[in-house]
Amino acid sequence: MTEANVGQIVWTDLTVKNVEAIRDFYQQVVGWTNHPVEVDDYSDFTMVAGNKSVAGICHARGENADMPAQWLIYVTVQDLDHSIAMCRENGGELLVPAREAGGGRCAVIRDPAGACMALFEA
Repeated sequence: MTEANVGQIVWTDLTVKNVEAIRDFYQQVVGWTNHPVEVDDYSDFTMVAGNKSVAGICHARGENADMPAQWLIYVTVQDLDHSIAMCRENGGELLVPAREAGGGRCAVIRDPAGACMALFEA
């Protein structure tokens, strides 16, 4: 990760209970196709526009069970633990604790206005 990556939105995903129906909804509405991503005994989906992966649609299961059902952006941070501490210190809330994901670590926070985002440290 370079300094230039810090603060950038690097991924977007949606975690829901009815994954296949929502996958099909976005295929029809925006024209995305999908690639299954095997997770334990089920598949999540990477959504694709042309030949570019643009988003994920994931099951609200396991470590994703408490994820909010909204499009969630992932923003790169330099130091995840520091960013979580700053979130709490500035009136935010940690919704999903730090965990390994996508070649790094991520956590989900809620800001004082109630909006959620994921923080990602490569």
